[in-house]
Amino acid sequence: MLTLTQDLYDRIVAHARQDHPDEACGVVAGPAGTGRPERFIPMLNAARSPTFYEFDSKDLLRLYRELDDRDEDPVIVYHSHTATEAYPSRTDVTYANEPEAHYVVVSTADKDGLGEFQFRSYRIVDGVITEEEVQVVEAY
Repeated sequence: MLTLTQDLYDRIVAHARQDHPDEACGVVAGPAGTGRPERFIPMLNAARSPTFYEFDSKDLLRLYRELDDRDEDPVIVYHSHTATEAYPSRTDVTYANEPEAHYVVVSTADKDGLGEFQFRSYRIVDGVITEEEVQVVEAY
């Protein structure tokens, strides 16, 4: 189960809506080994695409150095789908290289009347997608 604060939930959703119609992407880091998401890190979608997201390689390298320096893990890796349901695509599964991370997909298809808003979380390990419950709390 993914447990995150209302503030983090709201910030992820706001980023997804702000970047619509392009996909948004980012990370929420937490203290190493705790699995607790704490620090919101919005990233730039280098692809600037409504159907695909890609972290800029320099930004990603800088992020991982920063995480290492701060003794943090990427607890949540999130992105949005702008015209489809919040379910990982084949490409999303290919890029899922953090077996301990929660992969959050936010569908902003509701902004264009193409579907309903969705916020869903998955574990993706060795290509296997497992949806998990999301619990939003006021504070930890």
